[in-house]
Amino acid sequence: MSASQDPDWLVPDWPVPPGVRALCTTRAGGVSVGPYASLNLGEHVGDDPVAVAANRARLAQALGVRPVFLQQVHATDVVPLDARSVDGLCADAASSTEAGVACTVMVADCLPVLFTDRQGSRVAAAHAGWRGLAAGVLARAVEQFDSDGEARGQLLAWLGPCIGPQAFEVGDEVKAAFEALDRAAGRHFVPAGAPGKWLADLPALARRQLQALGLAQIHGNDSSPGWCTVGNPSRFFSHRRDRGVSGRFAALVWRT
Repeated sequence: MSASQDPDWLVPDWPVPPGVRALCTTRAGGVSVGPYASLNLGEHVGDDPVAVAANRARLAQALGVRPVFLQQVHATDVVPLDARSVDGLCADAASSTEAGVACTVMVADCLPVLFTDRQGSRVAAAHAGWRGLAAGVLARAVEQFDSDGEARGQLLAWLGPCIGPQAFEVGDEVKAAFEALDRAAGRHFVPAGAPGKWLADLPALARRQLQALGLAQIHGNDSSPGWCTVGNPSRFFSHRRDRGVSGRFAALVWRT
């Protein structure tokens, strides 16, 4: 870990090959104030643009590579990144084979998923809220590796912090969307106590999809409370907990 990385940031524990690095930021290590304190990386959430720029610069300096920030829209597009890629590309996932550029997704309740292969020849990052997950954003990210002839069983995935199953209340329409894809996905919804309301396990739904895609190496978020953005306000931003006034943290993966 670089000396300039904040000790509160998460370094994924997954068996990546040499030459692949990954990181997930937390609220710590920035200059933003108020509901955005302190390392808000989102330009679109109402924070001071000067503070956001300073936070992004701090992150890039700590990593020693350039994060590419996307304009995320809860869809399934995957954008390829190289040294010429600019911030603001409209996509919910990114993939790269080049060194020195970090595939980056911002979240504040949605699930960040990072990918690489056993050879470390490609990396990818996906932003998976329930809409993107139901629409197939993880499958689209995995397809980037298939194009290189990589067997899906050789891929590795890491799931970062997100809204946990104790806090993610959804309606019938969300449960129905997942059951339309996979009837057995309904086991990851439990009654929330009100008619038509359910508590959804977003990480478990993602794991189920990744397993169905052929991935055997899935690490990170196991749906336990420590990974929940809502339940850990001192560490993670949460759009739902903070009623829409919240910063964004980021998960990143890159080749050295």
